[in-house]
Amino acid sequence: MTDAVPSGDDTNAEPGAPSGVAVIEAALATLPLVPGVYRMLDAKGDALYVGKARSLRKRVYSYTQTHRLTERLRRMVFETRRLEIVTTSSEADALLLEANLIKRLRPRYNIVLRDDKSYPWLVITDDHAWPQIAKHRGERRKGASYYGPFASAWAVNQTITALQRVFLLRSCADTVFETRDRPCLLYQIKRCSAPCVERVSQPDYAELVREAKQFLAGEVPSIQKRLAAEMERAAEALEFERAAAIRDRIRGLTHVQGTSRINVEGVGDADVVALHMAAGMSCVQVFFFRGGRNNGNRPYFLTHAKADITPEEVMENFLAQLYDDLPPPPLVLLSHELPDAEWVAEALAVKAGRRVELHRPQRGDKRAVVAHAEQNAREALERRLAESTAQGLLLDGVQRLFDLPDRPRRIEVYDNSHIMGTQAYGAMIVAGPAGFERTHYRKWSIKDPKARGDDFAMMREVLTRRFERALKEDPARAEEGWPDLVLIDGGQGQLGTAMQVMTDLGLEDIPLVAIAKGVDRDAGREWFHRAGQEAFQLPPRDPVLYYLQRLRDEAHRFVINAHRGGRAKALTRSELDDIPGVGAAVKRRLLNHFGSARGVRNAGEEDLANCPGIGPSLARRIHQHFHPTATGTGQ
Repeated sequence: MTDAVPSGDDTNAEPGAPSGVAVIEAALATLPLVPGVYRMLDAKGDALYVGKARSLRKRVYSYTQTHRLTERLRRMVFETRRLEIVTTSSEADALLLEANLIKRLRPRYNIVLRDDKSYPWLVITDDHAWPQIAKHRGERRKGASYYGPFASAWAVNQTITALQRVFLLRSCADTVFETRDRPCLLYQIKRCSAPCVERVSQPDYAELVREAKQFLAGEVPSIQKRLAAEMERAAEALEFERAAAIRDRIRGLTHVQGTSRINVEGVGDADVVALHMAAGMSCVQVFFFRGGRNNGNRPYFLTHAKADITPEEVMENFLAQLYDDLPPPPLVLLSHELPDAEWVAEALAVKAGRRVELHRPQRGDKRAVVAHAEQNAREALERRLAESTAQGLLLDGVQRLFDLPDRPRRIEVYDNSHIMGTQAYGAMIVAGPAGFERTHYRKWSIKDPKARGDDFAMMREVLTRRFERALKEDPARAEEGWPDLVLIDGGQGQLGTAMQVMTDLGLEDIPLVAIAKGVDRDAGREWFHRAGQEAFQLPPRDPVLYYLQRLRDEAHRFVINAHRGGRAKALTRSELDDIPGVGAAVKRRLLNHFGSARGVRNAGEEDLANCPGIGPSLARRIHQHFHPTATGTGQ
């Protein structure tokens, strides 16, 4: 891959500077006939569009033929003030780079997969003498085996429960495992073999772990035959209790096989990707199959302003972005044929480090499972469109109720939570035409000690921090992150505080409403407070009232969870957190090795250095933290 080659004018274009077609034509003289990625930038330097090309010059030249472009693309070309390119060594590299830039820059004219959730995985900790099975999100580490991805945390939990019943693996954290002196409840209900108190030998437990890995790899029949033979041998040896235990494991394995939804015959690891389009929106359903088991499915909703966009174009863009941060399986079953399937397959093979096959089945079991995914995509999109219609009617009601100039596209709701001034948090939730926008939720830990416990002061700090940052990032208020309506959980006092903050920041034009329960705090009898108007109530069965209650309750739920999370974190905090250079990983190693913070405090410098992952330098720092007057090493 070569360095980026900027073309055209400077980002901060002067009045009368070349723009649109002129910028593109000026850049064409230096564009090479090689694969690469191009970016169209607006006057502020923000990406309007990111595209890939087999030949950069030929592809970019097409944008100068404005009579052949759609209205959407003509508008994009008109707004272009600068063109940047990156040449790549192959078409596959161009596709991968394009997907990465689209997800990072989120250009206005691209199809963008807006999915901020990480995928959950199942992990078996191989670096422990008694491996643990657990759910995992985030970065992988060495010394563990990972299986997935799964479509949801629920799917992972179901698989963990199945593995516990069949293979009796522990799921407890290492800190709990090290301190047990008797079996826990999971042993009593036959979901763990109690390795914590060595009710199972280490070789036998290692065999259970090996069988669990075989199960996750799809080798279920061989495990079932081996267990059946083992049960017969135990029965012949008159070891009836052991035979009954093996029988229960076989039953659990049979139950797991019977409850697995949709399976694809002869397919081990594969993803099924199906698309349905309607009313300017698309829904893509992805089913994840690993080891022959269905790991669940997840819908993705895409919007596209281009009226004549094809399903194949949507599918190609989606696949590139889906596998930008997800390892592709060996087989991807598709509902639509891709015109550049070889190109996409090559890019995914580069990503996976092995061959990846893209296949659109025409008949048989594979076609049936794709058809099932298509049906799920269609039904999910129909539900989303129906919800959007109902949501639009409610937003129209909000517009009329509060005299807004237009239907609100972004409603922000604020609430606070604390207990006697401790663990004080403020939070904001966001709602709009698509419902709750959970990726835009925010929470703030109250910094001012004097504000904690004072609802008015807490609200003042939260609103100040929120809108001061917004003004700093977008002083012209040209972006989409500004609210059309702000709802405050509270009464006239909270409204007055919010109005003062907005006045101080020069944001008096943002509509403010406070929603408060009556003196008897009955839901359904809320009072609404607005500046310069008498407080009023809505009829108890008014749909708009119910919608506003939902917004208020969602803000309350979110801030309570933030408060509880802070409180739980405070309860698990130890004196190790105060040691400079000791993060979560080092803290975990110390607690696993010494059993408690007291054990770390009482350890000598030499003992600390012998802890795995703790070198002499860090051991000296930890020892000096607890014993500042001590010198040298020793016990």
